[in-house]
Amino acid sequence: MKFFIFTIVGIVHLVSLGFGRAIQKNNIPQRNFQEIKEEVASYKDVAKKIINLAVYGQSQNRSYERLALLVDTVGPRLSGSKNLEKAIQIMYRNLQENGLDNVHLEPVKIPHWERGEESAMMLAPRMHKLALASLGSSVGTRAAGITAEVLVVTSFEELQKRAPEARGKIVVYNQPYVNYPMTVQYRVRGAVEAAKVGALASLIRSVASFSIYSPHTGIQEYQDGVPKIPTACITVEDAEMMSRLASRGVRIVIQLKMDAKTYCDTESFNTVAEITGSKFPEQVVLVSGHLDSWDVGQGAMDDGGGAFISWEALSLIKDLGLHPKRTLRLVLWTAEEQGGIGASQYYQLHKVNISNYSLVMESDSGTFLPTGLQFTGSEKARAIMEEVMSLLQPLNITQVFSGGEGADINFWIQDGVPGASLQDDLYKYFAFHHSQGDTMTVMDPKQMNVAAAVWAVVSYVVADLEEMLPRS
Repeated sequence: MKFFIFTIVGIVHLVSLGFGRAIQKNNIPQRNFQEIKEEVASYKDVAKKIINLAVYGQSQNRSYERLALLVDTVGPRLSGSKNLEKAIQIMYRNLQENGLDNVHLEPVKIPHWERGEESAMMLAPRMHKLALASLGSSVGTRAAGITAEVLVVTSFEELQKRAPEARGKIVVYNQPYVNYPMTVQYRVRGAVEAAKVGALASLIRSVASFSIYSPHTGIQEYQDGVPKIPTACITVEDAEMMSRLASRGVRIVIQLKMDAKTYCDTESFNTVAEITGSKFPEQVVLVSGHLDSWDVGQGAMDDGGGAFISWEALSLIKDLGLHPKRTLRLVLWTAEEQGGIGASQYYQLHKVNISNYSLVMESDSGTFLPTGLQFTGSEKARAIMEEVMSLLQPLNITQVFSGGEGADINFWIQDGVPGASLQDDLYKYFAFHHSQGDTMTVMDPKQMNVAAAVWAVVSYVVADLEEMLPRS
């Protein structure tokens, strides 16, 4: 960005309107910010080297190939499963073989739930087998299942208005997809709200931006004092079909069978590796993704891609012989899908050193072609991040958006640590999210290369700046 500086009676004025607004808004002393701006600009050649290695050089497609080997070999990695623990041990060995520092496993107690056999059959007005995906932590049905009439609603408000009709029935939610944060409440709270009005079970329209008859699973939450009823997701298509039938006054009957069970918590691990800081080794820039997944598909997109571009970021930096001033720490979280269990326990263990965390980064919204970086932090830190992102001009990915939060880094952000995540194609992401469609076929090696380059440039530059990112 071009700008001109004039000094009159000791007051410095910026002619460039865009940069001038940023300085005024962020209240950064102009001389000091100018020094930071020049320091960031000095990484232009290093950023090009990282980009060239990741996107065009010998390391291109490496994160894709590494991910494919893991998910093709291990498959989905549900919390408490043997698959997850096998994946953790594989990654532990991989990170050691990659020559990273301080590779270790940090124990975590995590939930163990299994869906078992499940089925749903519409018996009236016609025989029709419904595609079904039990929701995490759901209870099962009795062996004979539940056979009951259906009440279709489109919202919690409609359910309350029709509460007398719900008793003894299976509530089907046909809520429209608005966006994930607004719509996912039906998956999370659907069983509780249905149970409050006497329903026997709840079936939730999959929280998906697009559907080709695939149910999407996910976590749900029970509430103390409210009966626990079986709950599962059905496809968008079946939810809409039953909604149309109900609107015509047609009686719908479903037989639901679910063998879902919850077992005692089991031991798992967060997987950690580092590039030790050369000047401030006690200070940390954290990059992360979660290694667990649901038990459908391969967990390639959610969140294999995020975990592997985080590993790739450290690999690229190591390959180039770069030694950042601060420690770059990779964390592959466990049991994120059950509510950020691994991240919560990591926070409790490490929060005593919170003043040493400069930036926490999480990739958990896909590794499609990023359009920029989402960031949460002080206005001063945002201004610096905008300069850092300008180094990615060769990829035409320079924007800094709001909303850097992520399930695994929110603990730190809420305590004032700056946080960042990739800005990605969420429409595509939520078409495959938590479904059988989450496989390597969704992944694009060239887009993963670009995502890894963004991740590596941002993490390295922030870790190597002379000062930590400022907080509020």
